[in-house]
Amino acid sequence: MNGFSILVVDDEKNITDLLKDILEDEGFYVETAQSVKEAKERLREKDFEIIFLDVWLPDGEGTDLIPYIKEVNPISKIVMISGHANIPIAVKALKEGAFDFLEKPISTDSILAVIEKAGKEIKKEVEYRFLKEKEFESFQIIGESEPIKKLKKQIEKVAKTNAWVMIFGENGTGKELVARSIHYLSERADKPFVDINCAAIPDDLLESELFGYEKGAFSGAVSRKLGKLEIADGGTLFLDEVADMSLSSQAKLLRVLEEQEFSRLGSNQKIKVDIRVISATNKNLDREIQEGRFRQDLAFRLSVVPLYVPPLRERGDDIILLAEYFLERSCRENKMEKPVLSDDVKEALLKYSWPGNVRELKNLMERLCIFASDGIVTVDDLPSYIVKNRPVRSRSEIGIKPLKQAREEAEKEVIKQALKQYGRNLKEIAKVLEVDLSSLYRKIKQYNLEE
Repeated sequence: MNGFSILVVDDEKNITDLLKDILEDEGFYVETAQSVKEAKERLREKDFEIIFLDVWLPDGEGTDLIPYIKEVNPISKIVMISGHANIPIAVKALKEGAFDFLEKPISTDSILAVIEKAGKEIKKEVEYRFLKEKEFESFQIIGESEPIKKLKKQIEKVAKTNAWVMIFGENGTGKELVARSIHYLSERADKPFVDINCAAIPDDLLESELFGYEKGAFSGAVSRKLGKLEIADGGTLFLDEVADMSLSSQAKLLRVLEEQEFSRLGSNQKIKVDIRVISATNKNLDREIQEGRFRQDLAFRLSVVPLYVPPLRERGDDIILLAEYFLERSCRENKMEKPVLSDDVKEALLKYSWPGNVRELKNLMERLCIFASDGIVTVDDLPSYIVKNRPVRSRSEIGIKPLKQAREEAEKEVIKQALKQYGRNLKEIAKVLEVDLSSLYRKIKQYNLEE
């Protein structure tokens, strides 16, 4: 519990001094203020986890400070204190965002009890914010190419609204990542993000997944189950591969989405929900509609804002950036040293068409993190299908030499071996090599083979 920073705001100096002494004895850092103006000065200088705030101050009501405190430090817990406590004041303070309300004279036990209670809430909020930040970080869209810059701007704009979004793109481009980014940048970020893969759930199970069911609704329903719509209340429902949904399921979904009201299977009780729907598909929706596989009215309802996620082959500037990012992340998660991508590898990655898009690149980097040797990734570590079209290397890279140099080196080696074998019997060597003796003398001198 110790270690919190506490601000005591009260116009009676004997009260602030008393609370300061009590709290400092308990190990807390404490500052005091006697007015609204002085309190604001302290709040601008430092963040306080807990604030004891008097209801009446010389230059205003303490409750008027609550919105300011929440703005400068939303995690602060405000405990109102007053010698004139009454129900209306307490209710107003709690509505404004106060954590608790204590009446003077305040006992040490009640002060420490409210601090302990506030401390538990602060710890929960800090942990929640940390997890949310880590979660949001994992859904950052990596890339600086023009198509991705355009997409990021679109995401920022649409996230501020409640508009429903349809995300188009090939498999593996990151459509779910875009959906989660929209959610975590929206005002619904602290509410659930619930995803359902429409292609992976059989048609006869889709209704129970979406709407839930009551105990005994059908054979095997041994207890109540909440549906995805109910779980997503207040947040975002992500319908992945929505174009794979059957026409009958599309009709039921459309009715529910228009009314934002449904009943669990086996129940007639209506459940009202407030959800934002984001959908995704890898199919051409216009063609699906023309060929009678997708309802046009549902498409209109879902595609208020269409977004297109470009394939990796259209994001040339991002390929190496993504490769380095995935390689670093994979090595960090596996507690391994991150290897270096050689220039040849980077060139091969840039020339490859990436039919599996970002997902394929991510999986490749995870593999290279494990199997790369000697701290560097070479073309030999890459799958053959990636390097099969790579350009022919220069002669210096593969050891090709000019013919004259190669001939001289071979000649030198042959004479060297002959000298060793025939004990420097030059006449015999000249005979074996089929050269005259004077030429052999000249070659021995040229190649520095004299003893």
